Amino acid sequence: MDQVVKLIQERTGIDAGQARTAADTVVDFLKDRLPAPIAGQIDSVISGSGGEGTGSPMDKVGGMFGGSG
Repeated sequence: MDQVVKLIQERTGIDAGQARTAADTVVDFLKDRLPAPIAGQIDSVISGSGGEGTGSPMDKVGGMFGGSG
């Protein structure tokens, strides 16, 4: 999650507390709206401890939204 917070800070210029709140809000939103099997993997992907293949957690999250991953 720290990588996500840092990325939000870099791209928006907001402080760490605001960036963490933004990240938590998005993660909670996704967990509430995605199918259970996917929602259950979000914490693993964000923390970097789960998922298949190679690539950073941010690459995997980007891939979920049509990024180059």
